[in-house]
Amino acid sequence: MSHDYSTIPSELLASLGRADNLEQAAHCVTRLRLALKDPGRVDSATLNQIDLVKGSFFTGGLFQVVIGPGEVEKVYAALREQTGLAASTIADVKDK
Repeated sequence: MSHDYSTIPSELLASLGRADNLEQAAHCVTRLRLALKDPGRVDSATLNQIDLVKGSFFTGGLFQVVIGPGEVEKVYAALREQTGLAASTIADVKDK
């Protein structure tokens, strides 16, 4: 199945409390790992309905969005392109 990776970041950002709520983003094999200014702005119910999103949770100071292997890299690249965020490692995001 082909996905439109250009639309997914807009949907993610709307559910995450807009782009100004996002401090940093990185990814592992299956998840986006996000440092948020205000985790209370997240609409998890809407977020979990987005195409490709398999779930989400907050742990270790990071909000994590489960997307899956082979897809998360494409979503991360589209998110960075849309927001202008610099590339970050998981260690960078954890240190936020």
